[in-house]
Amino acid sequence: MPGRIPARRPTPARWAHHGAEQSGCARVAPGAGNGAGPGRIEAVNAQVETVIDLDAIAHNVRVLREFAQGAGVMAVVKADGYNHGAVEVARAALGAGAAELGVTTVAEALALRAAGITAPILCWLNTIDADYAAAIAAGIEIGVSSLAQLRAVERAATAGGHPATISLKVDTGLNRNGVSAAEYPQLLRVLRRLVDEQTVRFRAIFSHLAHADEPEHPVLDRQRERFVETIAQAKEHGLEPEQVHLANSAATLTRPDLHFDLVRPGIAVYGLSPIPELGEFGLRPAMTLQAEVTLVKKVAAGQGVSYGHRWIAPRDTTVALVPAGYADGVFRSLSGRFEVWLGGSRHRNVGRVCMDQFMVDLGDNVGGVRPGDTAVLFGGGAGHPRALDWARLLDTIDYEIVCSPRGRAVRRYVGTGR
Repeated sequence: MPGRIPARRPTPARWAHHGAEQSGCARVAPGAGNGAGPGRIEAVNAQVETVIDLDAIAHNVRVLREFAQGAGVMAVVKADGYNHGAVEVARAALGAGAAELGVTTVAEALALRAAGITAPILCWLNTIDADYAAAIAAGIEIGVSSLAQLRAVERAATAGGHPATISLKVDTGLNRNGVSAAEYPQLLRVLRRLVDEQTVRFRAIFSHLAHADEPEHPVLDRQRERFVETIAQAKEHGLEPEQVHLANSAATLTRPDLHFDLVRPGIAVYGLSPIPELGEFGLRPAMTLQAEVTLVKKVAAGQGVSYGHRWIAPRDTTVALVPAGYADGVFRSLSGRFEVWLGGSRHRNVGRVCMDQFMVDLGDNVGGVRPGDTAVLFGGGAGHPRALDWARLLDTIDYEIVCSPRGRAVRRYVGTGR
């Protein structure tokens, strides 16, 4: 029939499950390993990748252990390991000497247990109706921040017939998660009873810092004083914590007086400095976001590129199309402002970042860039743009940047973490 489009036969493709290992590396769909489900089937030849260097994770943990000066290290792997993959990061961190793991939710902790990780795990940000029974059964330490939450854990422990392991998260001035000073005395009285009844095991007291990225800020000293007071209050009720901890990444690296028994680094595990103005502290970024060039083409002087022609070629030039866009975590607000490493040098994005793609100006293309070459959007290699570069352009922090790759971005692991 005239005008009819003939049906196309399906093109054979190579596919691999998100957890499959290939030649010493693995490809994982975004979100896999975070307890959200089994993950999707992903094409092996992904166009957009986050490449995670497990050797860098191990290196960073060893650096942090040196800074900890004898305190134990709890590697924080919340939010699917800051989007690096909680299970894989956890294994590398533990292999490098981390003593414990920290996450936010029961679900995150259970995902680690399901992967066969037996190390101590603390979760500290749960709703009242969280599955505390499952946490207790799995031997997960539960951070308690209110009397109501302690009561919920009590009910789960009583119903299951097994004691819960709990830690008290106390508010020392951040005024976010944590037991308030007003409620703390009453909570201690209830906790004393639950310990006596062997309904709970009291493991630790911990808190979080408000100004750790400003090492000389006076609030840090006030928080330390308040923290020590909360420990003393617990001891007055005969509640002796097995350990106490306060320091995050920044305090681990700059404030040894805040180390106590254990430090809880997060972003530093992933190789990003919590205080960039003070340097990199010997850390190595673990994530590289990269994509395969799809097309290289000539653009004549005076021609516009991408939606709205916000960029007009000032000369005859060559542009490369990179198949990653805001659906994959490349912020549209970066349009015309960021560079990629391609063909041995940096090249600037031109025109608007689209949902699925953006363009870069190659000029005379002296590097000989061709389809199939790799464009590094950010990473840790020499000459590469850094996550921090994006953060500064977007008036945010690099924590948010490494958490942004998503959509079609497929995670791939390199190194052994040993």
